[in-house]
Amino acid sequence: MPDLQAPAPDDADPSTTAIRPLRAPDRADWERLWRAYHAFYEAMVAPEIYDLAFERLLSDDPHEFHGLVAERGGALIGLSHHLFHRHGWRRGPVVYLQDLYVDPEARGDGAGRALIEAVYADADARGAEAVYWLTQDFNAPARRLYDQVARVTPFIKYER
Repeated sequence: MPDLQAPAPDDADPSTTAIRPLRAPDRADWERLWRAYHAFYEAMVAPEIYDLAFERLLSDDPHEFHGLVAERGGALIGLSHHLFHRHGWRRGPVVYLQDLYVDPEARGDGAGRALIEAVYADADARGAEAVYWLTQDFNAPARRLYDQVARVTPFIKYER
């Protein structure tokens, strides 16, 4: 993954958002953010999934999920989870951006865009041909950002 390390705490501007890989000490703040993400989408996730997801996000396996966090003033304000996988219509891998969340109090200051751009940078560095994600149609604030950084497709999702 490209070097996205946050500045040292003594040098950090409290108004600057730094994007960096998720680390083991981030567990409590990461879970707070991910639970808020699930609450926003009215999704229920079994308690043991939090442990499993965090373990996967910290794995060195390139086929596992990758976690990034947005940090401002020493506090985590956002997260993203992305996964590289093969695509039947392309030579190279593609990236699925599964989760993207920014604390409501921190929205509108570029953290969401910075997380997406960091996923794009990781995708480019690893030769991915595309990055894609899904959102709910009612998520108008996020869709305003998405319309600026990507193009909407006509696909409709089905699930069993």
